[in-house]
Amino acid sequence: MKKMLLVLGLFGAAIAAHAADQLNGTVWQTIDDATNKPKALVVFTEQKNGTLSANIQKVLTPGEENACTKCDGPYKNKSLRGLTIVRGLKNVGGNEYDNGSILDPKNGKTYSLKGELINGGKQLKIRGYLGFSVLGRNQTWNRVH
Repeated sequence: MKKMLLVLGLFGAAIAAHAADQLNGTVWQTIDDATNKPKALVVFTEQKNGTLSANIQKVLTPGEENACTKCDGPYKNKSLRGLTIVRGLKNVGGNEYDNGSILDPKNGKTYSLKGELINGGKQLKIRGYLGFSVLGRNQTWNRVH
């Protein structure tokens, strides 16, 4: 009986270790760090390699629904709706995320990205930066569902 419970416990731990990340499937309202107004709804999706990406689901700022005109490569002139702005984000323990990148559709540049779930998971504090984390800027996104 003890062996059976041990096996079941180990099996349960293995399942939990492979469970979807807590950001997977969540929708966030992005807040512009300059105006402090809602910009877009973004949804996170876990990729096969265990990293997270996020796509713009809906643009909330009137007049900014159009294409990513300052973006390069495959993003050039693509609609903002459906645009992948976060790539490669990985949970590095608990509520901490790192090793990602984020595209700023306003200027077409891609930045390194790290983040942290705060306020009981109701907010996602992200930091986009070039080179070193101190050379960047923060945004706090609000969880929609």
